[in-house]
Amino acid sequence: MNRSTSRLLALALVAALPLAAHAESDVVIDATNGNPTLTAEASLDFQVVVPKVLFLQVGTGTSLTDVATVDLLTFTVPGATLGDGTDVAATGGNGASGVTARLIGNAGNITLASSTLGALANGAGDTISFTQIKSETSNTALPVPALVDGASTSVTVNASNRVVNQTATWSYAYDNSVIPAAGTYGGQNLNNGRVTYTASLP
Repeated sequence: MNRSTSRLLALALVAALPLAAHAESDVVIDATNGNPTLTAEASLDFQVVVPKVLFLQVGTGTSLTDVATVDLLTFTVPGATLGDGTDVAATGGNGASGVTARLIGNAGNITLASSTLGALANGAGDTISFTQIKSETSNTALPVPALVDGASTSVTVNASNRVVNQTATWSYAYDNSVIPAAGTYGGQNLNNGRVTYTASLP
């Protein structure tokens, strides 16, 4: 056997050693033929690797999937009840009574925040404060962060065994307690109409 062949065999043996270290076998032989009870044991070690995951859906979406759709909620105020405090329900969500909110995380409590660029504007210098938009949740374990003008507010969603897996319907209504100038305020990413929700998991 030449030196090159010997070296290749040695490398093959070294490469096989880690594989052998992960296997176990046990042989028991009765050399007396006395028919004793024989016991052989072999073990396996198991390991499951779980990634750290954070998922937030507000409106249209699919669980644990990126979806780019941004829903538009519209409040159309009847002229006959303008400013009288009668709530105006939103239309245009992804459900009959609001939008689907879903939050999933697996590393402890999650901070959920909402932020806006400023009050809703109509492009003509008039504004409606986001405080006129009321919200409620169908699941108190997944609350809705309040909306404010040009700032952020947050809530804490508590984990159980370090896991958050909550779904709710978030419903919105226009308070209609003021009489603003005529116009369309906000819009599809227009005139400060967008609210950004952010989930944070340390």
